[in-house]
Amino acid sequence: MKKEQWLTGLALPVAAACALLTGCANTTKSVALYQWDGYQPQVYEYFKGKNSPQQQIDALEKARQQIAAKGAAVPPGFHAHLGMLYASVGNDQQAKQELLAEKQSFPESTVYMDFLLSKFQ
Repeated sequence: MKKEQWLTGLALPVAAACALLTGCANTTKSVALYQWDGYQPQVYEYFKGKNSPQQQIDALEKARQQIAAKGAAVPPGFHAHLGMLYASVGNDQQAKQELLAEKQSFPESTVYMDFLLSKFQ
């Protein structure tokens, strides 16, 4: 078999495979379940300890507003982290509210949120 015949014989199956794979491509825009805007950088900053708790609270509140403006949901841990930051600055009422919001949004966190909430009793 000549090289040219082999390439010609290979071209049709390759073209068919490409057409098939193109037809299977997801052409719809996927939407993320949660918006992580601002949350991950603030958690990182928290562990680095470079920003004050109040600066982190301000950044997370701004991120929450941006997420809400997009009509999206905050990610797991967002309310809990914000609640712990509020507790660290002595705002226990706001801390409780955030921990309860985490518990309501993510029922699988109930045991841990109840443990944290018990610290305010």
